[in-house]
Amino acid sequence: MEGFLEELEEKKEKKRITVLLTLLAILLAILVTIIIFFVRTNQPMAQAKKEATAIAKTSANLETVDKFYWFTRKNTYFTLTGKNDKGTEIIVIVPKSGEKVTVLNQKDGQTEQQITDIVAKAHPDESVMKATLGLYDKRPAWEVVTENDQGVLTYYLMSFDKGEEINVVKDI
Repeated sequence: MEGFLEELEEKKEKKRITVLLTLLAILLAILVTIIIFFVRTNQPMAQAKKEATAIAKTSANLETVDKFYWFTRKNTYFTLTGKNDKGTEIIVIVPKSGEKVTVLNQKDGQTEQQITDIVAKAHPDESVMKATLGLYDKRPAWEVVTENDQGVLTYYLMSFDKGEEINVVKDI
């Protein structure tokens, strides 16, 4: 009888180990899948930043990059803020095609903080989610995305130079 109980305990222990190893394998597979997903979703952003930075360095003498924005309205633009080789704070807006780069002095317009403050003050019942900078109708513009307490999004297109509303898309 004692041998039978030992054998039964041994089988239970093997079953527990098998179940634990199976769960561990499943968790590991889920973790690997999540990691692969995040790497793949971030690749286009990293590649765009790398290419836009290379273009900005050659066309605008951009030395340091502080911020990178991916702006898509009518067209797609990659925007970098930073300092040039003279230490001047500049903005370099690179179209997706890589042609006709636009270079602006940061002092000639609104910073991200200033533009989000303008929108937050004008719309206190909404939370600012993000701001991106690019060209709209060949003029520099900020796109500020807000969300209200019901989860409804609003897109504010604001002029770079004066911080004035150009266009609003509500209830998205």
